[in-house]
Amino acid sequence: MSRGFWCDKKKQMPSHSIALIGNYDFGITAHRAIPLAIELATREMQEPPLATWLATESLVSASDETLSQYTGFWCVPGSPYQSMDGALRAIRFARERKIPFLGTCAGFQHALIEYARSVLSLSDADHQESNPTAQLPLIAPLPCTLVEVEDRIFLREGSRAARIYGRTAIDEPYHCRFGLNREYANKFENGPLRVSGVDPQGDARVVELGDHPFFFGTQFQPERAALNGRNHPLVAAFVAAVRTGTTKYFGSGLPEIKTEKELRTDSVTEEMAARA
Repeated sequence: MSRGFWCDKKKQMPSHSIALIGNYDFGITAHRAIPLAIELATREMQEPPLATWLATESLVSASDETLSQYTGFWCVPGSPYQSMDGALRAIRFARERKIPFLGTCAGFQHALIEYARSVLSLSDADHQESNPTAQLPLIAPLPCTLVEVEDRIFLREGSRAARIYGRTAIDEPYHCRFGLNREYANKFENGPLRVSGVDPQGDARVVELGDHPFFFGTQFQPERAALNGRNHPLVAAFVAAVRTGTTKYFGSGLPEIKTEKELRTDSVTEEMAARA
């Protein structure tokens, strides 16, 4: 069991803990990466937050007291979940109680569904992966699937995401086939939950909730940086928020992330310099 990763529910809950919302599957790359990502983000902490997986079906009837034990929620990739209702219950709890939340890939998609249903009064908002005949397909098949690819994302100037990255253009890895339906993208333009990152075609790739200490959803999978031994700034910011409940550390002391393309460029530059 890696440091910073905790899965024994019978032990006393630590003062800072992360609930991983999803049905664990070793065959899903992101599920193997997330414990590593948390470990890298907590390596320098004397008392790192610990994390445990919460199966979505167990969350349907979970009491507020049970969920209140966690100081952070990460809704992980791997849809369709065993229970969409369970995942939405945990997301809503984190949003309303202002507990730090990160949703990646499927977590991003379900955060949008929860907000649409609970805040925008779009009760029929649904996911076409689990409900192909949805009356309101908020989450629909992507025009071009993003499976094992890396793509450019442009972050909104002045957004929290841009502050965390320290830049407005980033490259991130994907493994997804569904995303926010373009027909409903305008629902997330000017409200508290708004799009803060788009791809070159203008499709939503990052959302953040302005009236919340830390609430982010990303279509991409930042946890995959850990597979290359890199501490991702968004995961680092999430873990910092879990420990402090604040965003005051955004943009300060967070690790720089380089894309695979930048790393290759650095390697070539170093090689040329060595030959000179």
